[in-house]
Amino acid sequence: MEKLLKRFASYYIPHRRLFILDMFCALLVAIFDLIFPMVSRNIVNVIIPEGRMDLLIRWTIIMIIMFVFRYIAYYIVSYWGHVLGVYIEHDMRRDLFSHLQTLPFEYYDNTKTGHIMSRLVNDLRDITELAHHGPEDLFISITMLVGSFILLMRIEWRLTLIIFSFIPLMIWFAMSKRKKMENSFREVRRRIANINAQLENSISGIRVAKSFTNEDYEIEKFAEGNYQFKEARKASYRIMAEFIAGIGLTTNILNLLVISAGGYFIYRNYIDIGDLVAYMLYVNFFMQPIRRLSDFMQQYQDGMTGFERFIEVLEIEPSIVDKEDAVELRDIEGNIRFEGVSFSYADEKSTVLSDLNLEIRQGKTVAIVGPSGAGKTTLCHLIPRFYEIDDGRILIDGININDIKLQSLRQNIGLVQQDVFLFTGTIMDNISYGDPIKTEEEIIEAAKKARIHDFILTLPNGYETYIGEKGVMLSGGQKQRISIARLFLKNPPILILDEATSALDNETEILIQSSLAELAEGRTTLIIAHRLSTIKNADEILVLTNEGIAERGSHEKLLDKDSIYANLYRSQFKNLVS
Repeated sequence: MEKLLKRFASYYIPHRRLFILDMFCALLVAIFDLIFPMVSRNIVNVIIPEGRMDLLIRWTIIMIIMFVFRYIAYYIVSYWGHVLGVYIEHDMRRDLFSHLQTLPFEYYDNTKTGHIMSRLVNDLRDITELAHHGPEDLFISITMLVGSFILLMRIEWRLTLIIFSFIPLMIWFAMSKRKKMENSFREVRRRIANINAQLENSISGIRVAKSFTNEDYEIEKFAEGNYQFKEARKASYRIMAEFIAGIGLTTNILNLLVISAGGYFIYRNYIDIGDLVAYMLYVNFFMQPIRRLSDFMQQYQDGMTGFERFIEVLEIEPSIVDKEDAVELRDIEGNIRFEGVSFSYADEKSTVLSDLNLEIRQGKTVAIVGPSGAGKTTLCHLIPRFYEIDDGRILIDGININDIKLQSLRQNIGLVQQDVFLFTGTIMDNISYGDPIKTEEEIIEAAKKARIHDFILTLPNGYETYIGEKGVMLSGGQKQRISIARLFLKNPPILILDEATSALDNETEILIQSSLAELAEGRTTLIIAHRLSTIKNADEILVLTNEGIAERGSHEKLLDKDSIYANLYRSQFKNLVS
């Protein structure tokens, strides 16, 4: 816990001036609150009995001035204190998002998007409240308790000790509820993360749900998660209610004790009416730090639970990082070689690729075909180091990809996938993603090469047309051509086409094939193909099975061999004919 608190405190360092201002103003507020009961006691005991109206007016004016200063100090605490919390939340969200960019595909394969969003949004919002109110409430509470104790001891030490004897009881009660509150808030975090994950999944698949008329089924699934969240929230509020109600009960008893014991002390002439007024005011001020401490306990449990989840992600070490002596790829030719490469996913026992040897020479086009699950897509994801291989080496121009800086490696590789992802925004935004520093003229030229420029000009806002979330307003072929335009803009020497046209109709496929052919010209190109008719002109075709590379050669040679490839080709041809 000490390490966690130090990590939390480190986020105050960049904003220490604002933090000091907040704490200073909080101290002024506490001092003003401590002074008021003593002034009231003096007015009741001395000024009014002596008929000193001049002093009454003078102290009234002084107190009004103090109230104005207290207002200013409290405004700073309320506004800039919250701004401090917002700054810290901003820094934490920045660090978390930046760290997420360094994590490998494996993390995203095994983590729901909704869970990640929950940590970025819900958890950090509660941390903001702790970052602002936590140190401030703790500081004001301690100042008020210590100050009240000292001043009240000067009035009547016996009554003061009676009142302050309740503090250990309150502390014991708060600590006894601490663990339960911590566990309940952690459970609430898990439940809201599950709801976010389910919500993101359902909304993303809303078209599928409607096409299968499964709206009621989706409602039932969401209702179950929502019910579990409701029950977790109820349990957390039950524990919180026990805590707050218990503090309230103690407060009421304390007020009654002050009145009863104070009346007895007046009867015994230990104190007078002015002293009792001061005690009553101090007890009310004394209750403020107790309430602040109770609020702090809630915020602490809530915020630190979120901070723990925040740190959990930050402490996940990226498994794919640059070596200290990693090099830049410059003026590469594009020769790719696999040497004894083996790979298996972390959560799978079976090996996807085993002792694979493969060479793709500069400027050549190599196609990979084979059954599903043979590792075709996995092979392509290993070249840009989206996953770390178990054994062997992958080399580009004779350099092990593990010795190349990740950014440099991936800048030189272009990937077109079957499932195109477009960002929410405009067509211009999505094409420029290939290279954000390129000019508008270069973006338009890339669109022309991708055979999408003419279509864009037919749209009401041209390149500034909004395409909806994930490009939902575009057809599959239009989205695919925008992704190809991105690659023309990026202009990488190595190109990977992962079933880039398998989901398109024949007419659209022909258009996109011409774009891809132009894109592949002069580049080292690796094609994963489902439709074998699209790879007949490849320099070499590999048939990849669970046993490794079973066949290799040109289209004609593999047909003459009359084995796996020939059977696959004839099977597809029959389907086309039928």
